[in-house]
Amino acid sequence: MVTGASRGVGRGVAIALAEAGFRVFATGRSISSADLPPSIHRIPCDHLDDEQTKAAFAQLAANAGGVDVLVNNAWGGYQHMVEEGQFTWALPFWEQPMHRRRSMLDAGVRAAFVASSLAAKMMVPRRQGFIVNISYWAARKHMGNAIYGISKAATDKMASDMAEELRPHGIAAISLYPGLVRTEAVVGSGWFDLSNSESPEFIGRVIAALWRDPNLLHRSGQVLVAAAVASELGVQDVDGKQPVPLTVETA
Repeated sequence: MVTGASRGVGRGVAIALAEAGFRVFATGRSISSADLPPSIHRIPCDHLDDEQTKAAFAQLAANAGGVDVLVNNAWGGYQHMVEEGQFTWALPFWEQPMHRRRSMLDAGVRAAFVASSLAAKMMVPRRQGFIVNISYWAARKHMGNAIYGISKAATDKMASDMAEELRPHGIAAISLYPGLVRTEAVVGSGWFDLSNSESPEFIGRVIAALWRDPNLLHRSGQVLVAAAVASELGVQDVDGKQPVPLTVETA
């Protein structure tokens, strides 16, 4: 199950996992019109609505009987960065529009918690599973605004504490950091140096490699950098390259 897979990183993860042989179920508000291979099962879902999330997992259970890997990617924090001609992304926390808190904390952190809870109920009886939270360096340094940092720090802590409770059941949970990803928005902006960027599929390839890694449980609870894991496990991007891992200084 890949949440928030209509576009960007989520779409790339879904495609990469399908190419790696997974039976993929993808959710998103606009998933029905997403550019995805026909093999991927689409489940329309607004993860702000817990009942829709529950229905998505019920559909997954009915069609697949359970879930091996959950990728929590749903998050709306990059939307509406410019409003009425003003770049509101970098405003101090007391001036931030309420929708940004909702899109980062509710559509991101809370949605990941709910999805993880539903997935864990399927994983625990089978004593296997892998929960991946897509996060970023904003958890470790100020990057634009305080809400961004809060949401990513909470995402990392959630993976760490869930890992403690899941470990006795043979289930792993991690936070995974991408680098600069060539999403539709990034490429279309023209603002970024893409020389060390990653395809949207790259992090999905890393997730597939981690699932096959016999040491996966030893990594549980950690924050991992996708490019560093790729270098360790020999994962290449779609262009055959291995991106240089970012650090807290270079992100």
